[in-house]
Amino acid sequence: MLEKNFDFAEAEKRIYEDWEAAGAFKPAGDGAPFTIVIPPPNVTGSLHMGHALNNTLQDVLCRFERMRGRRVLWQPGTDHAGIATQMVVERQMMERQEPKRTEIGREAFVEKVWKWRHESGGQIINQLKRLGATCDWSRERFTMGENGEANDQMVKAVMKVFVDLYNEGLIYRDKRLVNWDPQFETAISDLEVENEEVDGHFWHFKYPLAGGETYEYVEKDEDGTVTLTETRDYISIATTRPETMLGDGAVAVHPSDERYAPLVGKLCEIPVGPKEHRRLIPIIADDYPDPDFGSGAVKITGGHDFNDYSVAKRANIPMYRLMDWKAAMRADGAPYAEEAAKAKALVEAGGAPDANYVDGINLVPDEYRGLDRFEARKRVVADIDAEGLMIAVEDKKIMQPFGDRSNVVIEPMLTDQWFADAETLAKPAIEAVEKGETRFVPENWAKTYFQWMRNIQPWCISRQLWWGHRIPAWYGPELDTDGCWKDNADIKTFVAESEEEFLQLAASYYGDKVRVNIYDEFAPGARGDEISGKIKPVEVDVARDPDVLDTWFSSGLWPFSTLGWPEETSELRTHYPNSVLVTAHDIIFFWVARMMMQGIHFMDDVPFGDVYIHALVLDEKGQKMSKSKGNVIDPLVLIDKFGADALRFTLAAQAAQGRNIRLSEQRVEGYRNFSTKLWNAARFAQMNDVKPDASFDPAAAKLTLNRWIIHEANECAKAVTRELEAYRFNDAAGAIYRFTWNVFCDWFLELAKPVFQGDDEAAKVETRAAGAFALGQILKLLHSFMPFVSEELWRKLGYDGALITAAWPQAEAKLENAAAADEMQWAIDLISSIRSVRQEMNVPVAAKIPLVFIGGGDDAAARLKTHDDVLKRLARLSEISVTDAAPKGAVQIVHGDGVAALPVADFIDLDAEKARLAKEQAKAEKEIATIDKKLANKNFVERAPAEVVEEQKSRRAGYEAELEKLNGALARLKGL
Repeated sequence: MLEKNFDFAEAEKRIYEDWEAAGAFKPAGDGAPFTIVIPPPNVTGSLHMGHALNNTLQDVLCRFERMRGRRVLWQPGTDHAGIATQMVVERQMMERQEPKRTEIGREAFVEKVWKWRHESGGQIINQLKRLGATCDWSRERFTMGENGEANDQMVKAVMKVFVDLYNEGLIYRDKRLVNWDPQFETAISDLEVENEEVDGHFWHFKYPLAGGETYEYVEKDEDGTVTLTETRDYISIATTRPETMLGDGAVAVHPSDERYAPLVGKLCEIPVGPKEHRRLIPIIADDYPDPDFGSGAVKITGGHDFNDYSVAKRANIPMYRLMDWKAAMRADGAPYAEEAAKAKALVEAGGAPDANYVDGINLVPDEYRGLDRFEARKRVVADIDAEGLMIAVEDKKIMQPFGDRSNVVIEPMLTDQWFADAETLAKPAIEAVEKGETRFVPENWAKTYFQWMRNIQPWCISRQLWWGHRIPAWYGPELDTDGCWKDNADIKTFVAESEEEFLQLAASYYGDKVRVNIYDEFAPGARGDEISGKIKPVEVDVARDPDVLDTWFSSGLWPFSTLGWPEETSELRTHYPNSVLVTAHDIIFFWVARMMMQGIHFMDDVPFGDVYIHALVLDEKGQKMSKSKGNVIDPLVLIDKFGADALRFTLAAQAAQGRNIRLSEQRVEGYRNFSTKLWNAARFAQMNDVKPDASFDPAAAKLTLNRWIIHEANECAKAVTRELEAYRFNDAAGAIYRFTWNVFCDWFLELAKPVFQGDDEAAKVETRAAGAFALGQILKLLHSFMPFVSEELWRKLGYDGALITAAWPQAEAKLENAAAADEMQWAIDLISSIRSVRQEMNVPVAAKIPLVFIGGGDDAAARLKTHDDVLKRLARLSEISVTDAAPKGAVQIVHGDGVAALPVADFIDLDAEKARLAKEQAKAEKEIATIDKKLANKNFVERAPAEVVEEQKSRRAGYEAELEKLNGALARLKGL
């Protein structure tokens, strides 16, 4: 006999271990492959509610397809998470008061990270197991391989991709503006920058015209009427970052801006720095400045602003780097006077400046060198103001970029980085979605994908970290055509998949008798015999590129690298392309796009057929969860309290396409109650000897009750299958919930009680078998959502084998029985209507009232006779009769083709009931009026939090539904 309650805490661990031991998660059978790769969580991560939703939905699909006989592979693994992992280990070292990373060196630090990874990393994998995830854990992969060794297959995949793309000209090294994180001293992606609105300032400064030149400055209104005319010897610019003025290369105005037309081509002076060495910069015309914003003139600092960078590239404006890697003002180089002279010579020379030469120029005045950028800002503003060149300063809200992990202000920085030609790689990836080879669900996310891919910028793939895939590039001295090296000559870049391959390339280039010394960080050079001022090398020094690859570069290979690529493995042949990718919308840019580009390029096929984009999990008020708000809900806490099944079902039941999930503990508790309801129903069935009967043919059932429940189970299987195939998880969960609770528990078991308690043995046998069939279908259909309680009941109720590998219910035409369904629904609706009227009229619960049925013909009479006992018991009726007219004092209910009359006048105080209902009616109307007044208040709707407004609308809908019932009840009473 089943225990009184389901002990989920004990059962979940036991059942999961049984599944693992049986190899239930491995691909099996000869069915069509079904493949999902898990979005690899960070090795530093722990399970949050987004993970819980994402992996619940993946597991629902995997269990569904596994039971349908497909060869399911859910490929698991974790991401090495470059910045996050390096940050965790460095913090740990600091807490232990160990030497810093820079003190112990790269090799020792990387060794520490690997040790941490093997000892502490990947706890999220065990947390996913607690959720019930059925990944094939025997195939777990890590984006850096098992130990990061060169011969590791995951490492080889990354190296091959880099080298192949480099050789195809799709990876290159360039000096470009990137987002620079001064905390971690590395480039980061645009997608790792969070723009936040903060209090800031807008400073307006005068840039004096060269030589004291003047012009007539004229402003006009929209009608062309002159509103201001004055003689100026300056051009006005406004900036939120005065410290970057030191690196200005030009001032730009719009070609149509008449105010500044006389100035285009002239020079102006940057109003900061030693007066005798003030730099002159050109005033240029460009479409970028907005004549209606600020003064309409924009300073162009190509080395520290992304918009300015584009202008500087177009106009061949030198781009100066003002800061070091910690975002302090540069302190290197010659004194300012010498550096300013170099910049002046550049302007005079014209043409396209050499980026590396320009980068060597430090235009920070001596008195600002080494200052923090924000301290330098204060000094610059004060110095300009003291000279009388500050026009005004506005307090202004500005958008400021912060690193999503460091939380420090990101600095646009001109640095040497490796880039992938994303525009070229994106073209076939765009075309694949346009052609439908990969589709987004919901389809509106394809627009987001297209918008980003069609405007994609070069992908910065290098990071200045120590933890990650080291870029396979070596730099050595470049030889002249005569095979000799001249000091300060250009650098020769070698790109190879391994050090061994590099040495082969080096031997081919330098000669196999030349010794090659490899250093981590060293200026390439050579030693040997001097010939005519050049060196014929016998020994060369080369430097290994110190950077590592962007984490997303390796995870972008995930759909095929995890299957054994670059080897042609059987898994790769079987499971690529993957079937579906399940992920969140914010990963479209980070990951989906990368996988599409790299998968198509290297596998000549899309990485997956479908991309299902799930919603966000918000708190019950519709707010995003965050630690600062204190509204984070820990999935593991909910699992401990209510069980994994309850959490999983809650998430799936709310996973409607295009709608965010509002999660509360009460909802999870509600679905725990659903599990309890099922457990109690199964226990009741077991007590009545309901058990699987292998000889039972559901298509041959004779009793209407049994034909009906078999039909309904068949319809439920049809609905759940249809909705899961369409990724409508909430509709699938809703279908199985309604059938289990409303149909099987609330009605079938109640309707079956008279049979179980009766004397008809044949009816008992058939009803027990039909009940076992329906309950078995429930457990199968529910298993994807609530795997633990369903598996436990399956075993304890005597069904064959393990539920996880049982066959999915197939909807069959022979099990459809519309007539039985119509008859039973007729009886159920009649009982429900009578119960509703009794409640509305406040008829005492214990009172048994007569039912008089008018009309409906022979069918109604036959149904009333067939279901006489059930109707009397469940509707609390004293008798049932069929007549031609309703008796006096009876409430009438239209039911089918007839009318059900309930003589209630003898059971209630009509006047008292009318008064009670009228009072409730007035109360509901008052509440509706109060809410309507609030919602009509524009200030309330615009200023109140969205969740508060939504709550008011929800309350109004509830009162309106209540009022409708009260109006109906009063109308019935007035007719008595």
